[in-house]
Amino acid sequence: MARKIIQTDQAPAAIGPYSQAVRVGDLVFLSGQIPLDPITMEMVGPDIEAQTIRVFENLSNLCMAAGGGLEDIVKLTIFLTDLGHFATVNQLMAEYFSEPYPARAAIGVAALPRQAMVEVEAIMSLADQA
Repeated sequence: MARKIIQTDQAPAAIGPYSQAVRVGDLVFLSGQIPLDPITMEMVGPDIEAQTIRVFENLSNLCMAAGGGLEDIVKLTIFLTDLGHFATVNQLMAEYFSEPYPARAAIGVAALPRQAMVEVEAIMSLADQA
């Protein structure tokens, strides 16, 4: 199957040798999003709430660029530098997603790029939109 690279200026540009997202068939693999403002490429907010909101906004914008929305995400992987923020991230996720929720993993990590507190990667299915 051919790969289609998804790119938008409504989400942060890649800060390394990777694509923002890659579509293969009906699946779109969205690279991990950290709380970078897509215009300034600067980190937002010093707190987990502001950073998580920016991450979900970046994901949403990337989903739209790929032809879908957050409701099309089937799998999320959340990376946190402090699992003490788990409840806050859950609360904010509930504001961006509705049932049926995507499958998800939350993983504690020692550090993230640019000293981010949270990073989220996703897999989106556009099978229902064919």
